[in-house]
Amino acid sequence: MPRSLIGARIRERRRSLGMTQVGLAAAIGISASYLNLIERNKRNIGGALLKRIAGALGLALDELDGAAGRRLLDDLGELAGDSRLAALRLDPSGIDDLAGRHPGWARALVVLQRALLDRDRAVAALSDRLSHDPFLGDAVHNVLSRVSAIRSSSEILETVEDLEPAQRQRFVSIIGAESARLSDLAQALAAFFDQAHTATRSITPADEVDDFLFDHDNHFAALEQAATDFRAAAAIEGDCRESALADYLLRTHSVRTEVRPAVEVEAIAPGRAAAFSADGRTLLVADTAPHPTRRFWLARAAVERFRQGRPVAAEVDAATRLTSDAARRRAQRALSSYLAAAVLMPYEAFLDAAERSRYDLESLGRRFGASYEQVCHRLVTLRRPGAEGIPFGLMRADPAGFVTKRVPLPHLLLPRHGNACPMWAVYEAFQSPGAIVRQLAAFPTGDRYLFVARAIEKPRPAFTMPRRLVSVMLACHALHADRTVYGDGLDLSSSAPTVPVGPNCRLCVRRDCVYREEDPIIDA
Repeated sequence: MPRSLIGARIRERRRSLGMTQVGLAAAIGISASYLNLIERNKRNIGGALLKRIAGALGLALDELDGAAGRRLLDDLGELAGDSRLAALRLDPSGIDDLAGRHPGWARALVVLQRALLDRDRAVAALSDRLSHDPFLGDAVHNVLSRVSAIRSSSEILETVEDLEPAQRQRFVSIIGAESARLSDLAQALAAFFDQAHTATRSITPADEVDDFLFDHDNHFAALEQAATDFRAAAAIEGDCRESALADYLLRTHSVRTEVRPAVEVEAIAPGRAAAFSADGRTLLVADTAPHPTRRFWLARAAVERFRQGRPVAAEVDAATRLTSDAARRRAQRALSSYLAAAVLMPYEAFLDAAERSRYDLESLGRRFGASYEQVCHRLVTLRRPGAEGIPFGLMRADPAGFVTKRVPLPHLLLPRHGNACPMWAVYEAFQSPGAIVRQLAAFPTGDRYLFVARAIEKPRPAFTMPRRLVSVMLACHALHADRTVYGDGLDLSSSAPTVPVGPNCRLCVRRDCVYREEDPIIDA
């Protein structure tokens, strides 16, 4: 499925200016036939040619290929994959045209789909609670019991005329007491159903943060500058050592760092390698945490106190997409981690080392004392205009296929919900934990990508608990593969053998795929 609005936007802008294909092609120095392919999204363009086209059409460069438009395409792709639309036999190629020519109507469809998802999830949540929540069964039983008691007492009062005053008062008291209990039960049931409804949203806090990061192309110039300022304030030159971070925390913020048994840290912050004491004056670091993890948590604790956290807070406060407190807290954590990584792996030094090592992930980890996952996260932030690294996307998934982190590329749809194609390297890596798996993958559109994945093990809380594996995958267009060590030995020619993949089974048009788990619900 084409994932670009450039062609449609060029065509619509050209027509609105009254220009012909021949005229525009002559103005930018290409043939009219080549321009025709571009307008039909049959050719990917960028760099100088895209700038010439934007100039000839009087448009800013980001108006031709903005992040918001790419996200709109992703949302429309998910909408087209809705099983309720299968009978319409939608043509996937129409997505580009709809978003390019009628972006307002396209966004309206997305809004309606999300409202429908909200309704469906509320109904599903209520149905599940009606079926399985023990509170509801007990409450209904109690309601019936209270109603029966009130009815019985009322019938006695109504039908028995010779009741003694004491007996009559007893039945009146029963009716009063049972009515009060019934009122309490009614309020509890009302709260129950309100909670069941409000707990469902089609756009989760994680989704909002994904959109926020996508809008910024996962690069924050202000945080990169804050990282430089922090290193100067902490007198850090060259490699950032644990001792330098601990010294900064103690000298500047009176926070001591102590290595403690992991169980003590887990008791305060389950699943984390570091935690603050109750008074916030001591940073406790788990004695079992590996060096890269310890250093990262020290850096994060330090940058969260640097300038009272204003660099991160300013980015979060300015983000209109973050509509809930949960989303803002999640964004705060994500940007604090971004800033910590920028301190440990300074932009210029890291980009230079990445280019020199040809993006060797293990070599970069050794050079900067960072873990495989930390290196991957830093690589996808190298988007500074004029000093970009290879444009990588990132996906992290657990063995169940649940996507726990995603940084998409303009033309590579990473699943927001559910699983990706089962043939992607991110899942293959689980077969050999610790080993890096590479894959040259081809999509039905003809787009080819280099996937590089590795399954890593996270600490588990106890020996009796299962292993905790996650797979982290980097993805880049095959055009950049020869700039990496992972392209060595691969035939990168257009006719080279590739692994035939798709976005996911529901949206994939490869009918004869033996790995298919679901039937496609849109036609090719």
